[in-house]
Amino acid sequence: MSETLTSGEARLQAQAAPEGEIAAATHTLVIGPYLARGAPGAGPGPAAPSRSVEARLDEATGLAAAIELDVVESLAVSLPRIRPSTYLGKGRVEEIAGLIRAREIGLVVMDCALSPVQQRNLEKAWGAKVIDRTGLILEIFGRRASTREGTLQVEHAHLAYQKSRLVRSWTHLERQRGGFGFLGGPGETQIEADRRMIQERMTRIERDLDAVVRTRGLHRQSRARVPYPIVALVGYTNAGKSSLFNTLTRAEVTAKDMLFATLDPTARATKLPHGETVILSDTVGFISDLPTPLIAAFRATLEDAIEADVLLHVRDVSHVDSEAQAEDVGEVLRELGIETSADRIIEVWNKADLLDDDERTRLLNLSGQARARNDRDSAAPVLVSALTGEGLAALTSRIEARIGRNRASFAVALPPEDGAALNWLYENAEILDRRSEADGTLHLAIRIAPEKEPRFLNRFAAARRLGRGG
Repeated sequence: MSETLTSGEARLQAQAAPEGEIAAATHTLVIGPYLARGAPGAGPGPAAPSRSVEARLDEATGLAAAIELDVVESLAVSLPRIRPSTYLGKGRVEEIAGLIRAREIGLVVMDCALSPVQQRNLEKAWGAKVIDRTGLILEIFGRRASTREGTLQVEHAHLAYQKSRLVRSWTHLERQRGGFGFLGGPGETQIEADRRMIQERMTRIERDLDAVVRTRGLHRQSRARVPYPIVALVGYTNAGKSSLFNTLTRAEVTAKDMLFATLDPTARATKLPHGETVILSDTVGFISDLPTPLIAAFRATLEDAIEADVLLHVRDVSHVDSEAQAEDVGEVLRELGIETSADRIIEVWNKADLLDDDERTRLLNLSGQARARNDRDSAAPVLVSALTGEGLAALTSRIEARIGRNRASFAVALPPEDGAALNWLYENAEILDRRSEADGTLHLAIRIAPEKEPRFLNRFAAARRLGRGG
């Protein structure tokens, strides 16, 4: 389908996106308007008491820095309640207006979800552009998306977000177009026409995305003919997933100390210690209070995670709010309909290099206690450093153990001259153990995937079953 926009759609994109085209040099104020503990309505979201105010504000400032905004100041505001007209109380609005004038601030980022009316009223009171958390994340996604699919998803989410905000953004929307014929009524207003054009563009994007999904489905079918287990990395943004992915696969995916440094999913084949080939998939980072319009975009980019045999939940254990971030990741996974059973997820405690000795010892003890509570080591978290390589051998062994839980193990004896059989085993099975007798006879312990087991038994009829899991 053609991507050429009509003149009306071009005007929509130019005028209906007040959050777009924000200059990096704009003096920016970041405000964290958080409900006080025990205040009516305090619950999940930016006001959640489970997360420290300082960490919330730091994250909002980091989001602004991710698109190189010039953040001149950030401040937290404790709210006894949310005001319907301006979110903040009247006194706070006036106080911040003085700060904006004094610091010549052109953009205010509110770390909350603003209604169109609240956004419009704050812009009038402050004389500056105002965007909320959703608008900021959409701006980041719009700048970072590089694939056609990612661009379409972000544009669709942005249009859905702007559709409800036309009345705030534009000044010409009350004009009416005449109806058809002599007795036609006043016709549709400009806002109705523009909403209709937005919906038409969204429908076109949805058709294009359907085509992309079908293409990816064909790719998955092709990959299924050479079945490899899928190991998907998920986690909070900036937890170090891309760094871990690069270390495990020797790839060069963008990895920066920045929120949402990478958006588009990447997959690479890599081998585990006993020779098993797996597909490792790096996914977009999650974040608390993920904007509703982006849920669908996440679902499309997380298809590998949905179908993965193993999920690596990568956590930044050096972060003060690591536990709260883990809860946010679990919530997003549940919203996306991704199974989060303990048999499927391995917790990876990353950034061990940033821990002091006492904290490292504490986490190692916790990991050991988790192993003691479960006979299967693959249920325990693994402390690693993607930067230094610490713990990566334990992690790959844990992945092998998880994948091999439902795989049969066999003992195989081979004469020394049967090199073809030995080569077949190395290409199609995991070699768990190998030893030779004095006469050259090879004794191997192997583990094999269920779909390859019939071919194995047909070729090695004398193999002795050892059990499952290896």
